[in-house]
Amino acid sequence: QVQLVESGGGLVQAGGSLRLSCVASGRTFSIYVMGWFRQAPGKERDFVATINWSGGSTYYADSVNGRFVISRDIAKNTVSLQMNSLKPEDTAVYYCAAARRGYLNIKRDDYDYWGQGTQVTVSS
Repeated sequence: QVQLVESGGGLVQAGGSLRLSCVASGRTFSIYVMGWFRQAPGKERDFVATINWSGGSTYYADSVNGRFVISRDIAKNTVSLQMNSLKPEDTAVYYCAAARRGYLNIKRDDYDYWGQGTQVTVSS
């Protein structure tokens, strides 16, 4: 099993920045891919960004490409999401996820473990 704990959410004005972190514990050697998803009220949980754990390759949703940056620190078992130029439509609960297989995973079903989520609210 892998446990994921997110942190760093909060309230920010439009145009501002936030940095989310997710620490993995447990059988972290089984992680191949990590990702971030978000879920706004009344909507589905959508893909945001993914990173290949060993190689560091990344892929982003079109809606955040150029504004968000996903990174990982293997020694600290941590994946981060730097969010810049935030917009009110970025408001959501953000979830960290880990997968035991794949390369760059964009589907929810491709992930095996999930964190509890952290709220990000962007005011206009």
